[in-house]
Amino acid sequence: MYRPYHPPADPQLVRELTQTQQELRTHVRLLPLTHEPEFIAGCDSSFPTPETILSVFVVLRFPSLELVEKVYHTGPVEVPYVPGFLSFREAPNVLRAYEKLSRKPDIIMVDGHGIAHPRRMGIAAHIGVMLDTPTFGVAKQKLTGSFPEPAITRGSISPLTDKTGELLGEVIRSKDKVLPLFVSPGHRCDQATATRLTLACLRGYKLPEPTRLADHWAEEFKKELR
Repeated sequence: MYRPYHPPADPQLVRELTQTQQELRTHVRLLPLTHEPEFIAGCDSSFPTPETILSVFVVLRFPSLELVEKVYHTGPVEVPYVPGFLSFREAPNVLRAYEKLSRKPDIIMVDGHGIAHPRRMGIAAHIGVMLDTPTFGVAKQKLTGSFPEPAITRGSISPLTDKTGELLGEVIRSKDKVLPLFVSPGHRCDQATATRLTLACLRGYKLPEPTRLADHWAEEFKKELR
C-alpha cells in the first residue's frame, strides 16, 4: 500500500504510545458473545485531506443485514502518522461518531485489525476497550504474522500465527479467487465468533456488508463535505 512520506516519529511520542497500548492490552478480553447479536455495526475511517479524518458507522439488523442507521463524524487529525499506532489517529474521531448512534450495536465489525497487531492492539481492540463493547477486525492486508494461503474458493480459511505459533487471527477467502481477508477478535469477542459473523455477513462481495457499507457511505458523506 502506498503511503505518502512522513518524517520520522518523535521517539518520546513512540514511547508514550507504546506504553498506552500496553496498558490498553491488559483490558482486552477474548470471549464468546453471551447472546446472538440483534444489531451489528460496521466502522470505517478515511482521510479526505491530510489534516481531516472521517469516521462512519452503519448499523445493520442481524442476520437480515437490513440497514438501520448510518452516521459520520469529521474532525482534525490530532496525532501524526506513526506506523503501528494508527489507532491513535482514528480512535478519537471514531468514538465521536459512535456517540451519534441512536441504536447502539451488540457488536462492531471494524475495518482494520483486532489482536493481529505487533502489540495485539489494532484499531478494533483499541476502540473495543475504549467503549467496552464487543468488537472484531476485518482487514484487507496483513499487518503481522504468517499464514498458509487458503484455498481459492469462497469460505476457505487458514490460521494467521506469530513466530511462536500463537493464533492471531484467521485468513478468509470471502469470494472465489480474490485476495483474502484478515479477521481477528478485538475485545469481548473470540476468534470463532469473529470468523462466523464475517462469513454470515458476506453477500457476494469481497467485503462483508457492515464494512462494505461503511466504506460506501464514507464515499457518499465525503460528497457532503465538498
